[in-house]
Amino acid sequence: MRILVVGKGGREHALVRALAESPGPCELFCFPGSDAIFELAKPVPVTGLESLIDWMQAHAIDLCVAGEESYLVKGEGLANLCAKAGIPCWGPPKESAQLEASKEFAKGFLLRNGIPTARATACATYDEALAAIAGDYPTVLKFDGLAAGKGVAVCPDEAAAIAFLDEVFIQRRFGAGRVLVEQCLTGPEVSVFAAIVDDQHLIFTPARDYKRIGDGDTGPNTGGMGAVASRQLIPQQMLTRIETEIVRPTVAGLRREGLPYRGFLYFGIMLTAEGPQVIEYNCRFGDPECQAVMPLVRGDMAGFCLAGAKGGLRGDLLTFDEGWSVCIILASAGYPESSRNGDEIAGLEATPGTRIYHAGTRKTAAGHWETQGGRVLAVVAGAPTRAEAVARAHAAADPIHFAGLQRRRDIGILHFS
Repeated sequence: MRILVVGKGGREHALVRALAESPGPCELFCFPGSDAIFELAKPVPVTGLESLIDWMQAHAIDLCVAGEESYLVKGEGLANLCAKAGIPCWGPPKESAQLEASKEFAKGFLLRNGIPTARATACATYDEALAAIAGDYPTVLKFDGLAAGKGVAVCPDEAAAIAFLDEVFIQRRFGAGRVLVEQCLTGPEVSVFAAIVDDQHLIFTPARDYKRIGDGDTGPNTGGMGAVASRQLIPQQMLTRIETEIVRPTVAGLRREGLPYRGFLYFGIMLTAEGPQVIEYNCRFGDPECQAVMPLVRGDMAGFCLAGAKGGLRGDLLTFDEGWSVCIILASAGYPESSRNGDEIAGLEATPGTRIYHAGTRKTAAGHWETQGGRVLAVVAGAPTRAEAVARAHAAADPIHFAGLQRRRDIGILHFS
């Protein structure tokens, strides 16, 4: 089987490794990829989506796996172009990917389909947003489009709200777009992932990520500084409720509204006192949750994704480890406001029983790894118990060093005391 994965970060490194560990023979390719991914998959010498489709046709690619969200909505859309070319794609078409690309679209979908979620008002200007907040703090502000995980601000007061609205409407940090002013929900968060194939679904291992840069959930939001995954993360009764009240109605809503879907769908959920409520959808695996979840998946991931892209949900091809997995992100100097490249990375020799996924690295001509991005590495370890997995992951991260390294030391500990 010849498989091409689209993306370049730590999530794609984890997906490529999971596909490589599938039992059947696989020849893997990746675009745009990274030096670390290219140790498992071959690079593709193209410059854009259209030429990528041509290349896949010329090289008889059996399956395209969408990792990075931007390609799903760029141009005509990755899955749409694959469909025209007759290439099975594990990832939704552009129309369905609006669930992630537009928070306003997602909110409307949730409300139309009776799926529990926070109240929200869509605003086109700075003044409209301030009027919608009406002094009701804390409030949640969400940029309507894609923002690499940084387009959401939980604002405890007016100063925080004004700072975010200035970024959106004055600085145009994320480009043109509206803002949702949303009710602030409270409670523990959980990330639930489902593989969806038309009217069928399979729920993967739940996870919880850590978005703020500093210990104790302090500092600005990031794309994610770590994650914990386990089927023990939430009680089975709650997972059943999430499936009944959120996952199934979402799948039914997609069918009812004529939005075809074959791929992973991420449900960001807040476990409020009134019950689980959807915070957001992502039309792919989360990052860094993917790096925590993938080591717990056993079986034929390549066969599963190919069958799904062709319209068959083959849950019999996979099993899930019942233990725990902990992922610790090592970030570069300046992150999340900026990132510093070119700092040499030391101590990368893998500790037995742990995995290291590369998110923002490159290999020098001399063969050394150095930083090239905000989130640099994901160090992942698993164990039957959370405490043991936490200890192993932090111990594996300890020897790794580069100038300006940022790391949280409460991953897997905070929220569990």
